[in-house]
Amino acid sequence: MEGADLAVKVLSTWLTLVVGLIVLPSAFGLSLGISEFYMKILVKTLEVSAAEGCIIQRDESPMEKGLSGLRGRVFELSDVFYFSKKGLEAIVEDEVTQRFSSEELVSWNLLTRTNVNFQYISPKLTMVWVLGVLIRYCFLLPLRVTLAFIGISLLIIGTTLVGQLPDSRIKNWLSELVHLTCCRICVRSLSGTIHYHNKQYRPQKGGICVANHTSPIDVLILTTDGCYAMVGQVHGGLMGIIQRAMVKACPHVWFERSEMKDRHLVTKRLREHVADKKKLPILIFPEGTCINNTSVMMFKKGSFEIGGTIYPVAIKYNPQFGDAFWNSSKYGMVSYLLRIMTSWAIVCDVWYMPPMTREEGEDAVQFANRVKSAIAVQGGLTELPWDGGLKRAKVKDTFKEEQQKNYSKMIVGNGSPNLELD
Repeated sequence: MEGADLAVKVLSTWLTLVVGLIVLPSAFGLSLGISEFYMKILVKTLEVSAAEGCIIQRDESPMEKGLSGLRGRVFELSDVFYFSKKGLEAIVEDEVTQRFSSEELVSWNLLTRTNVNFQYISPKLTMVWVLGVLIRYCFLLPLRVTLAFIGISLLIIGTTLVGQLPDSRIKNWLSELVHLTCCRICVRSLSGTIHYHNKQYRPQKGGICVANHTSPIDVLILTTDGCYAMVGQVHGGLMGIIQRAMVKACPHVWFERSEMKDRHLVTKRLREHVADKKKLPILIFPEGTCINNTSVMMFKKGSFEIGGTIYPVAIKYNPQFGDAFWNSSKYGMVSYLLRIMTSWAIVCDVWYMPPMTREEGEDAVQFANRVKSAIAVQGGLTELPWDGGLKRAKVKDTFKEEQQKNYSKMIVGNGSPNLELD
């Protein structure tokens, strides 16, 4: 009996401290300075890790430049080595598939999962790593799980209750309050440190906010600073439970990408939304899938066909503190959350950018590419023309044929390659 009483006292004390020192301040958008102090210690600790890794270095010069040195002389058998080298580089690390795996780090961040390329670990560094494991798994993980449980539970309960109210200003206000409060609590559960830039350009009601996509927590990152009506794919499991609860209080749109009728519903919903300047800005990730935050891939044109004002937002995570990228083909939502909750922290920058509208004579594809380019430049990301759908689908035969034509032109030297994509 004494053991049970002790467990109750420990649990009640733990919850009291968590609620008093973290939940309540975060719900009101306040900070007691605990996160800032933790980040200062973390930065100094990671400076200890300066081990150099063995990462394959690729020759980034274009093939056309390399071929220019081979032309104008008699063919030699050694010339084939250049093409063999380029082929092996493409197999080992092409510019597309590497965007669907975690970003390589320059130095080790004391997480076991990022130690693949770093071979030498000194005794001093080993002691620091062991201490880090104890802190992350014995203190930070229980704390973060507690905060996440509180935040997600309040979100599900709150949106379900608000959803029972008739449509009115009060319902909209309560819905925004629940979303904002719960997202702030959930961000604290990740030890999130977010730096917002150019707040004067925050998305306005009746507009469409588009951003690069790295993880489901992108939504938390943005909703901590303002509420959105969201458009996204239907998920199962924990994510599905949260989606079904949220849609009761706010007109989010969840769809099945494979169903044509759902795609038409999304287009119709966007058109209606743009026509009503009193509605929350819609949040869309035009890439359609998660990319590892090193690049921005092709934006689907659907979001740019309906007109209205586009509010671009660039999100850039710092991988040194924790990998925010969600490889959905490898990890489920729960295992993904466990990975980021056992990381040091989630640190990112968010840049709000001036609103953009379609120019005269500009089609949806050109507009989408212009917005994508602006986001890539602002976030310091690589701009790629490839479709993020290649994460789960094969390359189209027409594109393969186009690349083969470009390759043959480079070899015979009778023209420059056509770099346009379909």
